[in-house]
Amino acid sequence: MRNRGGTIAIHVVLIVAAILTVLPLVWMVSASLMPTGQAITDPPHLFPTQITFEHYRELFTRLNLGRSFFNTLLIALSVTVLSLFFNSMAGYAFAKLRFRGRERIFAVLLAALAIPVQVAMLPLFLMLKSMHMVNTYWGVIIPGMASIFGIFLVRQFMLTLPDELLDAARIDGAGEFRIYWSVIMPLARPILVTLAIFTFMGSWNDFMWPLIVLSDDSRYTLPVAMANLVGEHAQDVELMMASAVLTVLPVLVLFLALQRQYIAGLTVGSVKG
Repeated sequence: MRNRGGTIAIHVVLIVAAILTVLPLVWMVSASLMPTGQAITDPPHLFPTQITFEHYRELFTRLNLGRSFFNTLLIALSVTVLSLFFNSMAGYAFAKLRFRGRERIFAVLLAALAIPVQVAMLPLFLMLKSMHMVNTYWGVIIPGMASIFGIFLVRQFMLTLPDELLDAARIDGAGEFRIYWSVIMPLARPILVTLAIFTFMGSWNDFMWPLIVLSDDSRYTLPVAMANLVGEHAQDVELMMASAVLTVLPVLVLFLALQRQYIAGLTVGSVKG
């Protein structure tokens, strides 16, 4: 009976925690479908009395948020694809290739994780300015093409792969890039999916760096454009909730669709250090 009572108590706590987590998201979607002014009535409504999509139409027509959505999608996809390529190559090199100073270089990279990202923003901005990449998509994409965390994550996974596979491929005459592309990459799919989710979510939700680099309204990403909307339409709660749905929904759908591979990648990558 004690075990059963403890199990029931745990389930109750988990259910309450799940409700408290999901409830704000439900109200966000619900408020975005409410007529203007209904979200701030007293008492507040949890669900709309009349469903309307006027706020979404306003975002894409009068406020031109569709352009910001396209900018964010372009940048997030570009950063994700390039990050998978460069991080996987670096992770493969640190895990499976033997070269002078490998461990020291990797130790320096890990030590750099202790440096706050904000500290590097000014020198990074000055470098991009000297290359005439300020207020361009590339100015946002290039800094995200590789990350220490991504290299570390991929390296830890590739350490678990047997060296015999690589030796067999080398005996058959395969070069290092062929081994990386044809042997390692298919086996690394779980960790690459995990890294893709991390990278896409981070790039999609990034606010500070696009705000610093981009000055043209037509190149703004969704978080930056949404921040501008808050200043202009702070009292229009339903409109703000509609813009929040557009910001949250893509990454939420991506995570739910790939959650199994995400968990598998994290589990396998932590087997060997």
